[in-house]
Amino acid sequence: MLQSGLLENITDYYKIIIMKKIALTLLFLGQIITAQEWQTDFKTAQSIASETNKNILLVFSGSDWCAPCIKLDREVWATQEFIDFSSKMVLLKANFPKRKANKLSDEQQEKNNLLAEKFNAEGNFPLVVVLNPEGNVLYKTGYDKIGAAGYIALLKQYAN
Repeated sequence: MLQSGLLENITDYYKIIIMKKIALTLLFLGQIITAQEWQTDFKTAQSIASETNKNILLVFSGSDWCAPCIKLDREVWATQEFIDFSSKMVLLKANFPKRKANKLSDEQQEKNNLLAEKFNAEGNFPLVVVLNPEGNVLYKTGYDKIGAAGYIALLKQYAN
């Protein structure tokens, strides 16, 4: 009697462990499936845009110092609503952090500087730019408190 009760407890214990592993695996797969893929290289983004006939959504951000940039990320880019929409465009982020802990590699900083010279000479943060695959500017905007739905409505006319 004691042995069968012990076996049942051990069996239940392993069932719980297996169920937890399955749940974590499904959660992880769900995040992979819904994850956005932000490019950090303009040439790569252009290549993808040309191959897929999509426009590029270029975002200039100061991720660790620019309050509107942080709000835009939280209120728009990180929402499930925008994640679902984002496959219609090629996402490209040019980040300009200021803190040492978030310092970019010299190569990445140079790429971002060149993007800024070409598309953000005024130094606006955040700046959202829609480009066609050839790199021509179709639309520019900054931060507006319109949420994900508002940005999606603005961007839909440029999405494929």
